[in-house]
Amino acid sequence: MAQQDTERQSVDEFFDDTVDAEAREAAHRERGTSRPITVVGNPVLHKECKDVTEFGDDLARLIDDMFASQRTAEGVGLAANQIGVDLKVFVYDCPDDEGVRHVGAVCNPVLDELPAAERVLDDSNEGCLSVPTAYAPLARPDYAVVRGQDAQGNPIAVQGTGYFARCLQHETDHLYGYLYIDRLSKRDRKDALRQMEEGTPRYPVVENG
Repeated sequence: MAQQDTERQSVDEFFDDTVDAEAREAAHRERGTSRPITVVGNPVLHKECKDVTEFGDDLARLIDDMFASQRTAEGVGLAANQIGVDLKVFVYDCPDDEGVRHVGAVCNPVLDELPAAERVLDDSNEGCLSVPTAYAPLARPDYAVVRGQDAQGNPIAVQGTGYFARCLQHETDHLYGYLYIDRLSKRDRKDALRQMEEGTPRYPVVENG
């Protein structure tokens, strides 16, 4: 996810992704190699990715590369298909609305379905590294829980509020073949694509053939 221009469950069940956030992100990034970002229209972005089934060195290298690519693009979240890899894994380095930094990686993510009574929508602007230079308001729940596996295959659950909740939902969407512009009205989607056409990405992208 691109950066913005601008007590529900027991915390014991959730991974504390704020501990040593800066050091963990730096270690991943320094081991990794930055790759160009795929953009809307690339087939890998428009289909559900394959499940991660092997948790070893190849996955670890991919996650390192994703952190490096995310930093180059100045993003707060990145899904594997955004660097052309057909696997269900995303990384994030994202602040919440209180400015607390969250860093982690989730494989095979599934979002909890919130009861209607607990669903409070936030219609802030949203952007995407795969739709560079474009932003549009999009209503999403202001709280999210994603469950999956960590890089070693262990069960993991991550919760977020505000901007971080938006990031968790945005990146999970990617791995099931959805870009945020797919959730916009036809008019707003057209406007986002116009913004992209008129803008110049500030990071390397894969040109669609």
